Amino acid sequence: MELWVILAIIGVIAVIFVMLYNRLVALRQTRENAFSDIDVQLKQRYNLIPQLVETVKGYAAHEKQIFENVTSARAGVGAAKAAGGERVAAENVLGGALMGLLAVAENYPDLKADQNFQKLMDELSDIENKIAAARRFFNNATSEYNTATEQFPAVLIANMFNFSKEDFFELDEAEAALVQKAPEVKF
Repeated sequence: MELWVILAIIGVIAVIFVMLYNRLVALRQTRENAFSDIDVQLKQRYNLIPQLVETVKGYAAHEKQIFENVTSARAGVGAAKAAGGERVAAENVLGGALMGLLAVAENYPDLKADQNFQKLMDELSDIENKIAAARRFFNNATSEYNTATEQFPAVLIANMFNFSKEDFFELDEAEAALVQKAPEVKF
């Protein structure tokens, strides 16, 4: 009888162990899938940038440094690893460079009226909204994953199988400051 009790306890522990391990794996996969969703949107933005730069260049040819910054930042994204801190940093630099490009565009009223520019801006705005939504989903998945890896008893399994805490996809300081700035309304 005691043997059956001991085997039952071992069986229950084994089932709990397997369930916790599988939950951690599922959460890690959800997080990686969420980053893939961000990646799709970032690639669309990446591909849209040359068209936007060329359109603005026609109006603001003397703003050479801005165009070089955008081109350099775009190249940095292309060279960055697929899903890591280096990629996040490169995307933040690209976001900052795009903000500089858009600030230049604000100084050219004819450019703002150009149909190609407006279409590109609408596409960019749509992509940026999708990126923001994908970032929120990714950060939620990261939070859930990190919480699961730190809770007891899952932390024992997480440590045993190298499930480590993951980073969030955060805005850099320049982007965060721009987001917090109140919009300017003119009539």
